[in-house]
Amino acid sequence: MAALLEHESQIFLDLFHQDGLVICARGLGIDRLLLRFLRLYCEPASLVLVLNTSPAEEEYFIDQLRSDGVVHLPRRVTNEITNNTRYEFYTQGGVIFATSRILVVDFLTDRIPANLITGILVYKAHRIIESCQEAFILRLYRQKNKQGFIKAFTDNAVAFNAGFCHVERVMRNLFVRKLYLWPRFHIAVNSFLEKHKPEVVEIHVSMTPAMLAIQTSILDILNACLRELKRYNPALEVEDLSLENAIGKPFDKTIRHYLDPLWHQLGAKTKSLVQDLKILRTLLLYLTQYDCVTFLNLLESLKASEKAFGENSGWLFLDSSTSMFVNARARVYRIADEKLNQKGKVSEKSDAKKENELKRELVLESNPKWEALREVLKEIENENKNSEDLGGPGQVLICASDDRACAQLREYIIAGAEAFLTRLYNKTFGKDEKAGEEWIKDRKAVKSKGNTRPDTGPQAKKAKLTASSKQNKHKKQQDRTIIEMMGKTEEEKREELEVEDNKELSNSQESSIEETIPEDFHVNLPSDCYYGIFKNPLTIIHPLQGCSDPYALTRVLHEVEPRYLVLYDAELTFVRQLEIYKASRPGKPLRVYFLIYGGSTEEQRYLTALRKEKEAFEKLIREKASMVIPEEREGRDETNLDLVRDAKPASVSTDTRKAGGQEQKSVQQTVIVDMREFRSELPSLIHRRGIDIEPVTLEVGDYILTPDICVERKSISDLIGSLNNGRLYTQCISMSRYYKRPILLIEFDPNKSFSLIPRGSLHQEISSNDVTSKLTLLTLHFPKLRILWCPSPHATAELFEELKQNHPQPDAETAMAVTADSEILPESDKYNPGPQDFLLKMPGINAKNCRALMNHVKSIAELVTLSKDELSKILGNAANATQLFDFIHLTYGEAISKGKSKR
Repeated sequence: MAALLEHESQIFLDLFHQDGLVICARGLGIDRLLLRFLRLYCEPASLVLVLNTSPAEEEYFIDQLRSDGVVHLPRRVTNEITNNTRYEFYTQGGVIFATSRILVVDFLTDRIPANLITGILVYKAHRIIESCQEAFILRLYRQKNKQGFIKAFTDNAVAFNAGFCHVERVMRNLFVRKLYLWPRFHIAVNSFLEKHKPEVVEIHVSMTPAMLAIQTSILDILNACLRELKRYNPALEVEDLSLENAIGKPFDKTIRHYLDPLWHQLGAKTKSLVQDLKILRTLLLYLTQYDCVTFLNLLESLKASEKAFGENSGWLFLDSSTSMFVNARARVYRIADEKLNQKGKVSEKSDAKKENELKRELVLESNPKWEALREVLKEIENENKNSEDLGGPGQVLICASDDRACAQLREYIIAGAEAFLTRLYNKTFGKDEKAGEEWIKDRKAVKSKGNTRPDTGPQAKKAKLTASSKQNKHKKQQDRTIIEMMGKTEEEKREELEVEDNKELSNSQESSIEETIPEDFHVNLPSDCYYGIFKNPLTIIHPLQGCSDPYALTRVLHEVEPRYLVLYDAELTFVRQLEIYKASRPGKPLRVYFLIYGGSTEEQRYLTALRKEKEAFEKLIREKASMVIPEEREGRDETNLDLVRDAKPASVSTDTRKAGGQEQKSVQQTVIVDMREFRSELPSLIHRRGIDIEPVTLEVGDYILTPDICVERKSISDLIGSLNNGRLYTQCISMSRYYKRPILLIEFDPNKSFSLIPRGSLHQEISSNDVTSKLTLLTLHFPKLRILWCPSPHATAELFEELKQNHPQPDAETAMAVTADSEILPESDKYNPGPQDFLLKMPGINAKNCRALMNHVKSIAELVTLSKDELSKILGNAANATQLFDFIHLTYGEAISKGKSKR
């Protein structure tokens, strides 16, 4: 492991000496810091738990420590380790990665030696809100262990911007008193990185006039949509929903934050506007990221898709939209006709299209960044020819935003812009082969420009890497709807990079695999996302996002050790990572080429991300200055009120009627909880109210409150799903059979409205497929079933406590013994359930008179022998007795004639 840098050592020592929460700027190496702590505690003498890491991150940390020669590597607790061996597993010591669900259960059942834990390291600490599993683990840990440390790390300062006193609440849940802030502008960080600056060449590429015109059009439409959105929803008049933020990545989250609680109340117009904003942001992304053909294809698919066209909120009919279509088509082809200057000709209806298609002349405008990249690669090649004094030619790493951009760049460098765009055009708009052929003939005649073909020198060295075998397996998806095309960009927009590998392959990648396969070359790299171009000196392209391993690019960077790095797309985290990478290798040259479209939304997006982080840190610095932290915050003694498990309000008065107000000895309340329920936050809130939790595997029910009360918890989505597939029906049968008081708990999300169906969707005609209809049927079928409606988990915990009052505690052994087909029935239930169900289906028998009948009659065979008078005596109702008697004894013919005579 590389030695820590000056500022990193400072952070490490601060945190080592006193527990706290470290908030670092993105890309400043929070993972290096955690790695240093892991290395420190990788020994059998200590037991350290690590919370909140994903499997890919754990893999990376273990690999790094292995390459460092650490003997006792961190271990993972998974379901494969059986319950009885788990205690031994923990007592072997060292660093342990465990999922929060396993840890909660182990703390509650004392399978983990809490008093022996040296401490807990919390990664991505900005996610620790009060009701999450990790906060529950920390609370259980602090209740049982007062000496151990808690150290928390995060590099997401912007997350602390949301809500009131967010950082203070997180620190309270973490039980830490100290807050360490390390922004990029911190004097120690700044002065150190200034000394070790890489050589940076910023290349501001200017967009073509058509691209600029399209960008202006999209921004106009975006602005119009935002204005319209605010007009329909005056509550959205907030500065977060500005045009500047609308082009940034987190905008989807922002708008969801405002609209989710009232989503069911919104009209169709608002919903379609939100969808349009999504589409327009995708268009902006495609404009700077991909080529003219891909962009036009997306645009045309918008217009061609009738569904989108019909539900469109009107932006397709704006002037800006017309100008955008005209310019997008002009980048790809022009109509060879005398009336060339007439705009109307371009957007004519389909009857004229066939004639036009024959007269199209391909323009196929190349991406300005491609030309810049070609020049950069030429410059690097020339430098590498005279690089003896630097120890031979330097390796080159090109970074683009995602898989599709990388595939396009590779093909462009190998085949040249013309060949690539022509092939893409023929593939996408395949009917126009004639136009394509004519264009190629013309180009062959005029072939004079130098930069249209790659130089023949390096051409021999150029070889293409099969973009790892996983991509050959992908199915071809030629005709994709707009929503599917957008699914790809949704992945890119996620903040976390724990995104699975790209499941769909863009047209350009498919066809490049089909058509141009020069000799392969494989480089033994730790990532499978890269695309190779030159073998010697090694030149590869790697995506910034969308890899299954979030550290793929970091691994490649340290293994390839490039001398030249080309940033085709800018990403804040990686830029910072490069600064750290350069500082950790003093004396070795590194030149970074930074390609960015001047005056574009791409540049604006990068600057906005920078500004947002700076503002977030400034706010945190102000909050830290005015923060009041109680002495007992760390919970090392009994005075921390957060560790007290009692929910009785201070205002509760003692009841003097009971033995003159003497304190009554209360029994410790217990709830039995199904293991699978630990994914939700409810167990944590029940425990907080002073009720003990017994985690076991239950077949019937989710929570057993008393020997009689069994609760099945359903969230709204879960409720709808299990009503549709019939699972809830079988669950209710089991609950009704084995428990006196079966309860269905319907739990709502506290951030959303407390209503089952939107107000707008209440129709006069009630369909049998409605959720309400199915719930009504459920209550009719199961008269014993009670339904609880809870607006949030907090309300549920309170309800549970009230339901348990003055009732005996449940027994875990009994609850586990109850299975869907077990014969062990409660004492009160001495009847065979099969015939009992059959009996209830008979006419004249209902839940009220069923018991009386079963007490008198041993079997259904005996029931058949009874006369009508005997039946009316038992049932206590002559009408019911007649119904039942007729049902048993009347023949089919008699029943029909009786029915006719009634008429």
